[in-house]
Amino acid sequence: MQIDACGPRLKARLRGETALAQFARFVFVGASSNVLYAVVFVVLAALGSFVANIAGIAASTVLANELHRRHTFHAAERVGWFQAQWEAGGLALVGLALGTVALAAVHVLFPGASAVAQILVVIAVSAATGALRFLALRGWVF
Repeated sequence: MQIDACGPRLKARLRGETALAQFARFVFVGASSNVLYAVVFVVLAALGSFVANIAGIAASTVLANELHRRHTFHAAERVGWFQAQWEAGGLALVGLALGTVALAAVHVLFPGASAVAQILVVIAVSAATGALRFLALRGWVF
């Protein structure tokens, strides 16, 4: 196999419609939208962390939903912008609620839990809900 031939084949695979290709794009979109979240949070931090968090979540969710519609699932012709925002945004809210409940549970069950432990719980819940969100978006929304 020639090294020059790997690039086009990999590119074609990543642009394909297999679950693995879509998941790779899903992860890339998630990382990209988290960058937007961080920028919005930092810019608005002077207004308070609650305002900065809500604005960051709103902006990054709208961006992620649109990128998923257009690029992750190639659904721009099948699913309109509003439908994607409504349905995928609802799934994002469910994930946010689950993360919040998990964090509250840590505070109740383990009141002295370190920040690292709390972060690990939120990351674990976010990863699990992210995987479930991917499946729901792939099978239901797009």
